[in-house]
Amino acid sequence: MDANNLYPPFTIGVDLGGTNTVYAIVDSVGHILSRNSFPTATPTIEKWADTLCSGITKLIEDNKMAGQIEGIGIGAPCANAVTGCIEAATDLPWPSPIPLANMIEMRLGLNVVISNDANAAAIGEMTYGAAAGLDNFIVLTLGTGVGSGIVCDGHLLSGTKGFAGELGHMTFAFASDRKCSCGRTGCLQTVASAKGIKATAIKFLDSSNEHSLLRSIPQNELNPKKIEDAAKLGDNIARKVFEFTGECLGKAAAEFASITDPEAIILFGGVAKAGELLLNPMRKAFSENALHLYIDRVRMLTSGLDGADAAILGAASLPYLNH
Repeated sequence: MDANNLYPPFTIGVDLGGTNTVYAIVDSVGHILSRNSFPTATPTIEKWADTLCSGITKLIEDNKMAGQIEGIGIGAPCANAVTGCIEAATDLPWPSPIPLANMIEMRLGLNVVISNDANAAAIGEMTYGAAAGLDNFIVLTLGTGVGSGIVCDGHLLSGTKGFAGELGHMTFAFASDRKCSCGRTGCLQTVASAKGIKATAIKFLDSSNEHSLLRSIPQNELNPKKIEDAAKLGDNIARKVFEFTGECLGKAAAEFASITDPEAIILFGGVAKAGELLLNPMRKAFSENALHLYIDRVRMLTSGLDGADAAILGAASLPYLNH
Protein backbone atom coordinates (compact mmCIF):
# COMPACT_ATOMS: atom_id res chain seq x y z
CA MET A 1 0.00 0.00 0.00
CA ASP A 2 1.16 3.54 -0.81
CA ALA A 3 2.75 5.07 2.30
CA ASN A 4 0.93 8.34 1.50
CA ASN A 5 -2.37 6.60 2.19
CA LEU A 6 -1.40 5.35 5.64
CA TYR A 7 -2.45 6.95 8.92
CA PRO A 8 -0.33 6.54 12.06
CA PRO A 9 -0.15 5.31 14.76
CA PHE A 10 0.70 1.76 13.70
CA THR A 11 0.20 -1.51 15.56
CA ILE A 12 0.92 -5.18 14.93
CA GLY A 13 -2.05 -7.54 14.78
CA VAL A 14 -1.53 -11.26 15.42
CA ASP A 15 -4.15 -13.93 14.78
CA LEU A 16 -3.08 -17.09 16.60
CA GLY A 17 -5.17 -19.82 15.00
CA GLY A 18 -5.15 -23.56 15.40
CA THR A 19 -3.69 -24.02 11.90
CA ASN A 20 -1.84 -20.80 11.02
CA THR A 21 -0.49 -17.74 12.77
CA VAL A 22 -0.95 -14.54 10.75
CA TYR A 23 0.60 -11.18 11.66
CA ALA A 24 0.50 -7.75 10.05
CA ILE A 25 1.30 -4.06 10.41
CA VAL A 26 -1.95 -2.06 10.55
CA ASP A 27 -2.54 1.70 10.61
CA SER A 28 -5.06 3.61 12.73
CA VAL A 29 -7.92 3.32 10.22
CA GLY A 30 -7.49 -0.37 9.45
CA HIS A 31 -5.22 -0.35 6.42
CA ILE A 32 -2.91 -3.38 6.34
CA LEU A 33 0.58 -2.29 5.33
CA SER A 34 2.21 -5.72 5.19
CA ARG A 35 1.56 -9.24 6.49
CA ASN A 36 3.05 -12.71 6.78
CA SER A 37 2.17 -16.07 8.30
CA PHE A 38 3.55 -19.43 9.41
CA PRO A 39 2.10 -22.76 10.60
CA THR A 40 1.11 -22.62 14.27
CA ALA A 41 2.18 -26.23 14.96
CA THR A 42 5.73 -25.81 16.29
CA PRO A 43 7.49 -28.17 18.75
CA THR A 44 7.25 -25.78 21.71
CA ILE A 45 5.58 -22.49 22.57
CA GLU A 46 9.07 -20.99 22.90
CA LYS A 47 9.85 -21.94 19.29
CA TRP A 48 6.52 -20.46 18.19
CA ALA A 49 7.30 -17.20 20.03
CA ASP A 50 10.80 -17.06 18.49
CA THR A 51 9.36 -17.59 15.00
CA LEU A 52 6.68 -14.93 15.51
CA CYS A 53 9.07 -12.35 16.92
CA SER A 54 11.65 -12.94 14.18
CA GLY A 55 8.90 -12.49 11.62
CA ILE A 56 7.60 -9.31 13.24
CA THR A 57 11.13 -7.86 13.44
CA LYS A 58 11.68 -8.56 9.73
CA LEU A 59 8.29 -7.09 8.82
CA ILE A 60 9.15 -3.89 10.71
CA GLU A 61 12.61 -3.68 9.11
CA ASP A 62 11.39 -4.41 5.58
CA ASN A 63 8.78 -1.66 5.85
CA LYS A 64 11.11 0.83 7.58
CA MET A 65 8.75 1.08 10.56
CA ALA A 66 11.33 0.94 13.38
CA GLY A 67 10.20 3.09 16.30
CA GLN A 68 6.73 3.58 14.82
CA ILE A 69 4.93 0.56 16.32
CA GLU A 70 2.80 1.46 19.34
CA GLY A 71 2.01 -2.07 20.44
CA ILE A 72 1.05 -5.60 19.54
CA GLY A 73 -2.41 -7.14 19.81
CA ILE A 74 -2.90 -10.91 19.79
CA GLY A 75 -6.23 -12.63 19.34
CA ALA A 76 -6.07 -16.23 20.57
CA PRO A 77 -8.32 -18.98 21.87
CA CYS A 78 -8.91 -18.91 25.65
CA ALA A 79 -6.79 -15.77 26.02
CA ASN A 80 -7.18 -14.02 29.37
CA ALA A 81 -6.79 -10.28 28.86
CA VAL A 82 -6.35 -9.70 32.60
CA THR A 83 -3.43 -12.10 33.16
CA GLY A 84 -1.96 -12.02 29.65
CA CYS A 85 -2.08 -15.83 29.57
CA ILE A 86 -3.73 -18.45 27.41
CA GLU A 87 -5.65 -20.82 29.65
CA ALA A 88 -6.77 -24.35 28.71
CA ALA A 89 -6.84 -23.87 24.93
CA THR A 90 -7.79 -27.23 23.43
CA ASP A 91 -7.06 -26.17 19.83
CA LEU A 92 -3.41 -25.30 20.41
CA PRO A 93 -0.53 -27.81 20.42
CA TRP A 94 1.07 -26.75 23.72
CA PRO A 95 0.13 -27.19 27.39
CA SER A 96 -1.55 -24.31 29.22
CA PRO A 97 -1.31 -21.89 30.89
CA ILE A 98 0.93 -19.95 28.49
CA PRO A 99 2.22 -16.52 29.64
CA LEU A 100 1.89 -15.24 26.09
CA ALA A 101 1.95 -11.46 26.58
CA ASN A 102 5.06 -11.61 28.76
CA MET A 103 6.87 -13.94 26.33
CA ILE A 104 6.40 -11.55 23.41
CA GLU A 105 7.09 -8.40 25.43
CA MET A 106 10.39 -9.87 26.67
CA ARG A 107 11.49 -10.65 23.13
CA LEU A 108 10.43 -7.43 21.38
CA GLY A 109 10.23 -4.77 24.08
CA LEU A 110 6.80 -3.67 22.87
CA ASN A 111 3.55 -3.49 24.81
CA VAL A 112 1.44 -6.60 24.15
CA VAL A 113 -2.32 -6.93 24.70
CA ILE A 114 -4.02 -10.30 24.25
CA SER A 115 -7.68 -11.17 24.15
CA ASN A 116 -9.94 -13.98 23.09
CA ASP A 117 -11.19 -13.90 19.52
CA ALA A 118 -14.65 -12.55 20.29
CA ASN A 119 -13.42 -9.64 22.38
CA ALA A 120 -10.85 -8.80 19.69
CA ALA A 121 -13.69 -8.81 17.17
CA ALA A 122 -15.71 -6.40 19.33
CA ILE A 123 -12.83 -3.94 19.65
CA GLY A 124 -12.11 -4.32 15.93
CA GLU A 125 -15.72 -3.46 15.09
CA MET A 126 -15.60 -0.43 17.37
CA THR A 127 -12.30 0.77 15.94
CA TYR A 128 -12.71 0.03 12.24
CA GLY A 129 -16.09 -1.60 11.54
CA ALA A 130 -19.86 -1.57 11.99
CA ALA A 131 -19.66 -0.35 15.61
CA ALA A 132 -17.61 2.78 14.85
CA GLY A 133 -19.12 5.57 16.95
CA LEU A 134 -21.15 3.18 19.14
CA ASP A 135 -20.63 2.94 22.90
CA ASN A 136 -23.01 0.04 23.58
CA PHE A 137 -23.11 -3.06 21.43
CA ILE A 138 -22.69 -6.83 21.40
CA VAL A 139 -20.70 -8.82 18.84
CA LEU A 140 -21.71 -12.45 18.39
CA THR A 141 -19.03 -14.49 16.63
CA LEU A 142 -20.64 -17.36 14.76
CA GLY A 143 -18.11 -19.98 13.76
CA THR A 144 -17.10 -23.38 15.11
CA GLY A 145 -18.64 -22.17 18.35
CA VAL A 146 -20.46 -18.99 19.38
CA GLY A 147 -18.44 -16.35 21.16
CA SER A 148 -19.31 -12.82 22.16
CA GLY A 149 -17.75 -9.49 22.96
CA ILE A 150 -19.75 -6.94 24.92
CA VAL A 151 -19.01 -3.21 24.92
CA CYS A 152 -20.97 -1.18 27.46
CA ASP A 153 -20.57 2.58 27.96
CA GLY A 154 -17.56 2.45 25.64
CA HIS A 155 -15.73 -0.21 27.65
CA LEU A 156 -15.16 -3.87 26.86
CA LEU A 157 -16.64 -6.05 29.60
CA SER A 158 -13.90 -8.36 30.85
CA GLY A 159 -14.97 -9.56 34.29
CA THR A 160 -12.87 -10.91 37.14
CA LYS A 161 -10.61 -13.11 35.03
CA GLY A 162 -11.32 -11.81 31.55
CA PHE A 163 -14.05 -14.31 30.69
CA ALA A 164 -17.15 -12.10 30.88
CA GLY A 165 -19.69 -12.43 28.10
CA GLU A 166 -19.86 -16.14 27.31
CA LEU A 167 -23.24 -15.60 25.67
CA GLY A 168 -22.78 -18.67 23.48
CA HIS A 169 -23.10 -20.72 26.65
CA MET A 170 -26.30 -19.16 27.92
CA THR A 171 -29.01 -21.79 27.79
CA PHE A 172 -32.39 -21.52 26.09
CA ALA A 173 -35.50 -23.67 25.78
CA PHE A 174 -35.19 -23.77 21.98
CA ALA A 175 -31.98 -25.80 22.37
CA SER A 176 -33.13 -27.99 25.26
CA ASP A 177 -32.65 -31.15 23.20
CA ARG A 178 -29.00 -30.39 22.36
CA LYS A 179 -25.92 -31.28 24.37
CA CYS A 180 -23.07 -28.78 24.22
CA SER A 181 -19.38 -29.68 24.12
CA CYS A 182 -19.01 -27.71 27.36
CA GLY A 183 -21.07 -30.39 29.12
CA ARG A 184 -24.24 -28.34 29.54
CA THR A 185 -27.51 -28.72 27.65
CA GLY A 186 -29.27 -25.99 25.68
CA CYS A 187 -26.39 -23.59 24.96
CA LEU A 188 -26.96 -21.06 22.17
CA GLN A 189 -23.93 -22.36 20.30
CA THR A 190 -25.58 -25.76 19.82
CA VAL A 191 -27.91 -24.11 17.29
CA ALA A 192 -26.11 -20.94 16.09
CA SER A 193 -22.61 -22.30 15.42
CA ALA A 194 -21.48 -23.96 12.19
CA LYS A 195 -21.88 -27.34 13.88
CA GLY A 196 -25.30 -26.32 15.20
CA ILE A 197 -26.56 -25.26 11.77
CA LYS A 198 -25.37 -28.54 10.28
CA ALA A 199 -27.15 -30.44 13.07
CA THR A 200 -30.36 -28.51 12.36
CA ALA A 201 -30.15 -29.31 8.66
CA ILE A 202 -29.70 -33.03 9.36
CA LYS A 203 -32.61 -32.97 11.82
CA PHE A 204 -34.90 -31.25 9.29
CA LEU A 205 -33.89 -33.64 6.51
CA ASP A 206 -34.49 -36.69 8.71
CA SER A 207 -37.94 -35.48 9.78
CA SER A 208 -39.22 -34.81 6.26
CA ASN A 209 -39.55 -36.51 2.89
CA GLU A 210 -39.46 -33.17 1.10
CA HIS A 211 -37.12 -32.84 -1.87
CA SER A 212 -33.98 -30.87 -1.04
CA LEU A 213 -30.68 -30.09 -2.73
CA LEU A 214 -29.07 -30.89 0.61
CA ARG A 215 -29.85 -34.59 0.24
CA SER A 216 -27.24 -34.90 -2.50
CA ILE A 217 -24.49 -33.63 -0.16
CA PRO A 218 -22.76 -36.26 2.03
CA GLN A 219 -23.24 -35.42 5.71
CA ASN A 220 -19.50 -35.13 6.30
CA GLU A 221 -19.36 -32.42 3.60
CA LEU A 222 -22.44 -30.49 4.74
CA ASN A 223 -21.64 -27.01 6.09
CA PRO A 224 -23.35 -23.60 6.48
CA LYS A 225 -21.98 -22.28 3.16
CA LYS A 226 -23.54 -25.16 1.21
CA ILE A 227 -26.79 -24.77 3.12
CA GLU A 228 -26.70 -21.04 2.38
CA ASP A 229 -26.10 -21.69 -1.32
CA ALA A 230 -29.08 -24.05 -1.41
CA ALA A 231 -31.27 -21.54 0.41
CA LYS A 232 -30.39 -18.84 -2.13
CA LEU A 233 -31.46 -21.23 -4.88
CA GLY A 234 -34.87 -21.50 -3.22
CA ASP A 235 -34.42 -24.81 -1.40
CA ASN A 236 -37.19 -24.89 1.19
CA ILE A 237 -35.47 -27.01 3.84
CA ALA A 238 -32.28 -24.94 3.59
CA ARG A 239 -34.33 -21.76 4.03
CA LYS A 240 -36.09 -23.29 7.04
CA VAL A 241 -32.68 -24.02 8.60
CA PHE A 242 -31.74 -20.34 8.48
CA GLU A 243 -35.20 -19.25 9.58
CA PHE A 244 -34.91 -21.47 12.66
CA THR A 245 -31.35 -20.31 13.38
CA GLY A 246 -32.25 -16.63 12.93
CA GLU A 247 -35.32 -17.07 15.14
CA CYS A 248 -33.14 -18.58 17.87
CA LEU A 249 -30.66 -15.72 17.57
CA GLY A 250 -33.51 -13.19 17.79
CA LYS A 251 -34.92 -14.81 20.94
CA ALA A 252 -31.44 -14.86 22.48
CA ALA A 253 -30.83 -11.25 21.46
CA ALA A 254 -34.06 -10.25 23.21
CA GLU A 255 -32.58 -11.56 26.46
CA PHE A 256 -29.14 -10.03 25.82
CA ALA A 257 -30.72 -6.61 25.23
CA SER A 258 -32.04 -6.52 28.79
CA ILE A 259 -28.51 -7.02 30.14
CA THR A 260 -26.66 -4.11 28.48
CA ASP A 261 -29.27 -2.03 26.58
CA PRO A 262 -27.19 -2.14 23.36
CA GLU A 263 -27.48 0.10 20.32
CA ALA A 264 -26.70 -2.84 18.06
CA ILE A 265 -26.08 -6.56 18.01
CA ILE A 266 -23.52 -7.45 15.33
CA LEU A 267 -23.02 -10.88 13.79
CA PHE A 268 -19.39 -11.71 13.00
CA GLY A 269 -17.68 -14.76 11.48
CA GLY A 270 -18.19 -17.30 8.73
CA VAL A 271 -21.81 -18.16 9.57
CA ALA A 272 -22.71 -14.44 9.57
CA LYS A 273 -21.94 -14.27 5.85
CA ALA A 274 -25.47 -15.60 5.29
CA GLY A 275 -26.55 -12.01 5.94
CA GLU A 276 -30.26 -11.37 5.53
CA LEU A 277 -31.05 -15.11 5.60
CA LEU A 278 -30.22 -14.84 9.31
CA LEU A 279 -30.98 -11.20 9.99
CA ASN A 280 -34.58 -11.13 8.74
CA PRO A 281 -35.87 -13.92 11.03
CA MET A 282 -33.60 -12.62 13.81
CA ARG A 283 -35.17 -9.15 13.67
CA LYS A 284 -38.68 -10.59 13.57
CA ALA A 285 -38.08 -12.87 16.57
CA PHE A 286 -36.41 -10.04 18.49
CA SER A 287 -39.43 -7.77 17.96
CA GLU A 288 -41.79 -10.54 19.10
CA ASN A 289 -39.81 -11.41 22.24
CA ALA A 290 -37.97 -8.30 23.48
CA LEU A 291 -39.16 -6.13 26.33
CA HIS A 292 -41.02 -3.14 24.88
CA LEU A 293 -38.18 -0.84 25.97
CA TYR A 294 -35.89 -2.29 23.31
CA ILE A 295 -38.22 -2.93 20.36
CA ASP A 296 -37.38 -0.86 17.24
CA ARG A 297 -34.30 0.49 19.00
CA VAL A 298 -31.66 -2.27 18.75
CA ARG A 299 -30.17 -2.73 15.30
CA MET A 300 -29.20 -6.17 13.99
CA LEU A 301 -26.13 -5.91 11.74
CA THR A 302 -23.40 -8.00 10.18
CA SER A 303 -19.71 -7.24 10.57
CA GLY A 304 -18.24 -4.18 8.89
CA LEU A 305 -14.82 -5.83 8.62
CA ASP A 306 -13.58 -7.60 5.52
CA GLY A 307 -13.88 -11.32 6.18
CA ALA A 308 -10.33 -12.17 5.15
CA ASP A 309 -8.83 -9.46 7.37
CA ALA A 310 -11.26 -9.42 10.30
CA ALA A 311 -9.16 -11.42 12.76
CA ILE A 312 -6.02 -9.39 12.06
CA LEU A 313 -7.85 -6.06 12.31
CA GLY A 314 -9.52 -7.10 15.53
CA ALA A 315 -6.19 -8.05 17.06
CA ALA A 316 -4.45 -4.92 15.76
CA SER A 317 -7.04 -2.76 17.51
CA LEU A 318 -6.35 -4.26 20.95
CA PRO A 319 -3.46 -1.91 21.87
CA TYR A 320 -5.93 0.99 21.67
CA LEU A 321 -7.64 -0.46 24.77
CA ASN A 322 -4.89 1.09 26.85
CA HIS A 323 -5.39 4.55 25.35
